[in-house]
Amino acid sequence: IEYFVDMTCEGCSSAVKRVLSKLGGVQCDIDLPNKKVLIDSDHSDDVILEALKKTGKDAKFLGTK
Repeated sequence: IEYFVDMTCEGCSSAVKRVLSKLGGVQCDIDLPNKKVLIDSDHSDDVILEALKKTGKDAKFLGTK
C-alpha cells in the first residue's frame, strides 16, 4: 500500500519508521526523493494513516501498488 508523506530529510523518514514500528507487524520501504512510503501490513489504511500523521507531516493514502 502506498502513501504520500511530506518528508524532506532523513530525520523525517526516521520519524516515519519510528511511528510505524510502534504499530508492530509493519514492513515499510521509504522513497525519500518521491516522498512515498510503501507499506505491507495487516493494519487498516486508517490506522496506518493516523500513525503517519503523528509525525506532524502531511500524509495521504495513494492506493495499492
